[in-house]
Amino acid sequence: MASTVPGYVPLSPSRYDLSSYWGRVQHCAEISDPTMLLNTTSDIEAAKRTIWDYKNGVTSKLTPELWRAKRVLDSTLHPDTGETVFLPFRMSSCVLSNLVVTAGMLTPNLGTAGTLFWQVANQSLNVAINTANANKSHPLTTQQIATNYSMAVTASCSVALGLNAIVPRLKSLQPSTRLVLGRLVPFAAVVSAGVVNVFLMRSEEIKKGITVFNKDGEEVGTSKKAALYAVGETAASRVINATPIMVIPPLILVKLQQTRLLKGKSKSVETLLNIGLIFATSLVALPFALAVFPQRRHLNVSKLEDKFHNLKDKDGNDIQTLEFNRGI
Repeated sequence: MASTVPGYVPLSPSRYDLSSYWGRVQHCAEISDPTMLLNTTSDIEAAKRTIWDYKNGVTSKLTPELWRAKRVLDSTLHPDTGETVFLPFRMSSCVLSNLVVTAGMLTPNLGTAGTLFWQVANQSLNVAINTANANKSHPLTTQQIATNYSMAVTASCSVALGLNAIVPRLKSLQPSTRLVLGRLVPFAAVVSAGVVNVFLMRSEEIKKGITVFNKDGEEVGTSKKAALYAVGETAASRVINATPIMVIPPLILVKLQQTRLLKGKSKSVETLLNIGLIFATSLVALPFALAVFPQRRHLNVSKLEDKFHNLKDKDGNDIQTLEFNRGI
């Protein structure tokens, strides 16, 4: 993010009001915009220079070019390390990276092999995104990542296969109801495993705490309570994000299959329509899901450990709030 560029002149975290939900939606829409993937290494370096010039007093105007440069960095750099996030795992790539996997999981009548394949593919992508965008206070070892990945895959596959076996046996339900429930099985698997995935991949943060900062961006210590907020809110945002994407397209598809639009049409037409519905829903839903919780989180010291309760700022005043990177 632009905040990792050094300088003594403060730069607003966004041109939108991040204290309001709608302001965060607008901000998240910018950093999750797939067109940000078109920025080259030269574009990123140019954006860094533009931000550096402002934060070091070379220029003092908040121009459209400056906000464009900040948008490039916020959608590309990790907020803790300042390093470029690998392209497929950036938030600006989220819609495209998840498109094929989500379409695969929502394909009707997958069978056991197909269900296992797409659940494994989805959890593999989730692990990569969680690892690339997590708070970097306590990085996981390769062994920890492998262990947690195995547990997340086991959870998602167990839920998916278990529900696929149970739903057809619910004879007391109408066939149409069983059809709808069957289409929602991937949603249940993704949500349950997604929550498990986030907590597993970021377990070291909960055990050891994450770095918290004062309003000047200076480190003041590590907090386990802040880590619980960070990981818990991230897990909740994954559920919020998955809900419209995994629920709306299959329900619309069920309705369309009962109309002339899809009756008698080839499987490829149905597949293309399914992908289109998923893409449109993802594009609209992602900013609203990401904006539910601020990425740069401010927390009152009363909600943190006792060691943070009597801190003073450089002017000798009591510090009321501290901030931390929640991760995405």
